[in-house]
Formats: sequence, structure tokens, C-alpha cells
Amino acid sequence: MEHDNALPPFSSPRSVKIEKMQQLTATPVVIIGGGINGISTFRELALQGIPVIMVEQGDWCQAASGALSRMIHGGLRYLETGEFSLVKESVQERDRLLKNAPHYVHPLRTTVPIDGWSGGLINAGKRFLRLSERPSRRGALIIKTGLSMYDLYTRQYGSMPRHELNGQSATRQRWPDFAHWVKCSATYYDAWISAPERLGVELINDAEQANPQALALNYVQLIGSDGENLTLLDTLSGQHFTLHPHVVVNAAGAWIDRLNRTLMQNHPGKKLIGGTKGSHLIIRHPQLLAELNGEMVYYENQEGRVCIMFPWYGNVLVGSTDIRIDDPDNVVCEAEEQRYILESLRFVFPHFTVDDKDVLYTFSGVRPLPASDSEVNGRISRNHSLVLLPPEAGRDYTTLCLVGGKWTTFRKFGQQAADKVLKLIGERRKVSTGDMAIGGGKDYPQPERKAKWIQQVSQRTGVPIERLSQLLARYGTLAANIATFINQQPEPDGNLSQLPDYSRNELRYLIQREQVEALEDLLVRRTPLAISGQLTLARVKELAELLGDELGWSTARTAEHLETTLSRLASLHGLTGLYPLHASEGVSHVSNP
Repeated sequence: MEHDNALPPFSSPRSVKIEKMQQLTATPVVIIGGGINGISTFRELALQGIPVIMVEQGDWCQAASGALSRMIHGGLRYLETGEFSLVKESVQERDRLLKNAPHYVHPLRTTVPIDGWSGGLINAGKRFLRLSERPSRRGALIIKTGLSMYDLYTRQYGSMPRHELNGQSATRQRWPDFAHWVKCSATYYDAWISAPERLGVELINDAEQANPQALALNYVQLIGSDGENLTLLDTLSGQHFTLHPHVVVNAAGAWIDRLNRTLMQNHPGKKLIGGTKGSHLIIRHPQLLAELNGEMVYYENQEGRVCIMFPWYGNVLVGSTDIRIDDPDNVVCEAEEQRYILESLRFVFPHFTVDDKDVLYTFSGVRPLPASDSEVNGRISRNHSLVLLPPEAGRDYTTLCLVGGKWTTFRKFGQQAADKVLKLIGERRKVSTGDMAIGGGKDYPQPERKAKWIQQVSQRTGVPIERLSQLLARYGTLAANIATFINQQPEPDGNLSQLPDYSRNELRYLIQREQVEALEDLLVRRTPLAISGQLTLARVKELAELLGDELGWSTARTAEHLETTLSRLASLHGLTGLYPLHASEGVSHVSNP
């Protein structure tokens, strides 16, 4: 823990990064795509001292990396498809995240409701032997076998408690509102992540602080390649850059194939990605929340598709769907998907009345799965792979494509990609990230030491103990930096009038030090305000004014940006109650002309 009141150095302001980019002509590595796999690769290379450049056409973790089920899991269901190496890797990386990011990744007790003992035995054997792809419901014997195997990996590579199989009496005692078809249940442990998008930003900031030559810029788009140089566009300022790379890492996720067509004039047309769309709902339902009581229910719908529900910031997260999709742009949770998810919930808890009016927020993303001929989406591998496209006539640089992957294993995938890049540019690994804490997970106090940590930082910064406790819960040990910033910066207006749990300086810190360039970045990715159902029109307006003031926008520009944000929140996340904004409800004057 820091013992003085000086703030540590932070990533250069955007203007400084843009200036550095303009001065560059050649660079060893350019990563295109700022989802979690691109970010992980960037971090791995930056920590080896490589002057790597990463660009993202939107915001960090804006697409699939911000639309995950919020689980960090060992891949229990991959045992059924024989992907044992993926389960091993997932269990190892899950436990690394519990250790390296304890401020955001937490154990999650999970219950599986089961309708009988012997169901699904024949079909499970066929699926394991690749003789059938048809999903079906699984009985207690199959689930018991799978969890016993899972325990072997957990004991060898992880640290979670063993599973338990619960009979009907014990199941009913714990879950009195389960449907009548539930005859028994199984309980095991995995993990969940409270702020995945924030973790992505912290990985970037850690990398840039360790290596000032490494640059990461959001809202920069690849618009062309002549086979030797890349042409990049800063979509915020309209400025262009030209870079000559030795290696291009294609980390565009669901857009990999589209990006390859831009990178390669003679692109062979081989399809690498066969994405599927997954949609989720955030539901406000006090009875269901009380029934869950901090646990996740991991259940099979009537047709055998696996779904989940667990507590989320005082509400309930439920999902998901799995639909083949060819166009990954602007995917949304469609009405029939919402209907499917609500029906699946009622299948498990038929006594609860849950309908459309209880849905606070929706989100949807495209899983960047490898291209597959499988007739069942759930059977497509969740493993990751690297596809190397060497230089050819008309293209001087090597392209490395990051195909597939899942959130839990991002560090390992980034490590593998970085090692391949290091070999291509003639460098060697100097630093391992296996035991490296991330962002606010550094020096994170154990439960019995939290009170002392909070007291010490409070005494040093002058920020009250109650407020520091809140900051620690939100940002981990980065709370000390934020408290120092709050104490050093004049804050005559203190907390936000519409959102008193947040202070203006807290949000100013995020804007200045976490590359916030749009209101949506702040509402959806740097804070949980949108996904936790805390947004009102008045709150969004107040935050728009704060952002506009901080970024030097005019009143007109702030108002226009607010209108665009409200429209996007309505179309992408179902927040129709915030839109349209009537002329009489426009933003008030901001101090910058």
C-alpha cells in the first residue's frame, strides 16, 4: 500500500497518445481489437518491454467481452464433449483470477436442479462418442459423474470445495419454490465477476504504466491496408495515422473474417468465425432474489439447453440464448429471446410471476466461436486457437488471428498469443503473469484486515471510513488512489444531486484516467449504473453535464451526445423509459463554451 499522498503515474492523456502515434512510422506489433483477448495479449507483450500498439474501433470490452454471463467458470459442461484440457485450463485460470483479481472475482455457490436419477444416460454416451449432437436433459447419475470428475480437476488445479448431491428432502428444504419436476439437486462451486469491463481497463492501465512505449487507444479504426502499411482513423478527431507493422494481431472477435478482408488484398476467403448470439436479462424481482439468497441456479431448460440465474447488484441476472448469427453489428436481445428466457425461468420457478415489466435491462453479444458444421450451437467448442497467416505477395506483415476463447481463460490465451508474437519478432519472454495481481487486486486486504486498511487510508487521505469502504468495494485497492484524488482536487459541489452514492471527483477520476470518451463508456462499462438498473433520465442528464464539462464540450454538443446515448441505451439495452428526451428536458449550461 502507498504510504504517501502522491498519486502514481497514469496512462498518458489521449492527446499525448495521439501525438505519439503521429510520430510513429513503424512498430513491431499492432493489435486490432480491444476485447478481453486483445487486451490480454497487449498486456503480455507490454510487460515484456515490447512497444506494442493496440487500437479498438469502439470502447474497451464494448462487444462480446462486455456481454458475458458474468461467470468465471471451470467449464463443467465441457467434460461431456471430452474437452478435458479446456476444463483443466479453465479451473487453473479461474483460481488464478480469484487470487489475482479478488476485488472483482468471487466464489459462487451453484445449485443444479435435477428431474430424476437415470435420465439422459444413453444420449450422454452418444454425445461423448460424437455419435449424437442432440441436447437432452441429464439425470443425477450423469451429473454426479461429471461433478466427480470436476472435483478431480479442482483438487489438483484449484481450491474450491467438493460437490454435494442433495436428495429431495434437502433440496425442498433449501429450494421450496422449485418446480414439482425437481426430484433432487447437486451443489458445487465456481466463480463470478462483478465488473468485467473494469477489469479490462485495469489490465490496460497496468500495462501502460509498466511500459510507457506501449500505447492503447480506443475509438481508433483500421480503415485500410496497402499490404505494407496500415491506415488508422481516430474517429473522435478525424485524424489519420499510418503504421508499418511487422506483426498484426487480429483480435477482432466476431469481426475477424471481416478484418482479414481489409488486411489482405488476396484474402483466400477461409472462414474462421461462426459466431452465436447470447442474450441476457436483468430482472427486478424481490421474491426470486430472496429465494436465490446469494447462489446461482444452473439449470436445463425443457429442451436440454443450459441456462443460469444468479443475484446481480440487488437484482437477478438470467440467460442465455445461443443463436447462429452472421452479422455481429448492433446485436440486441429480441422479443422472442426475452420470451424464451422468461419461460425458462418459469420452468424452474413456476410459482413466481415474472414477466416483461420486471425486466430492467437487456444485453446481447456474439460469441466469437470457431467456424463449425455442428448442427447444435452448444456443441461448438469454446476452446481457443491461433491461426497464423504468413506474409505473401502483396502483404509484408504476418497476421496472427485469435479465434474463439472465453473470459475465464483470457490470460492463458493472451500468453500463448504473445509467445507466438515474441518468436516472430525475435524476442523472449521476461515476465510471467500467472501470479500477477491486476489493478485493484494488488495488495488487496484479507477480510480480517479490511477494516485496518480502510482506517489507514482514511487517516492518510481525509476521506471518511464509510466512503472508503464503498470505494474499496467498487475498485479494490485503487480506492486509495481515488481517495487521494478526491482529497487533492477541489470539490465544492461534492456528491451528485441525482446520484448521491457517487461524488463528482470519483467520476472525474474515471474520466481522466480510464479513457472515458463517451457517456456510454461511463454508464455501461466504467460503472455498473446501467446494468444494475440505477439509471433515470435525471441521472443520465447530470452525468452528461459532468462528462461534457470534463471533456470541454459545448452545451450543444453535450445535448446532442446525450440524445445519441439515450437512443443507444433504448435500442441496445431496452432502456426505453429514458428516451426520447423532450426539448424541455435538455441539459443545462456547462461551464466550457
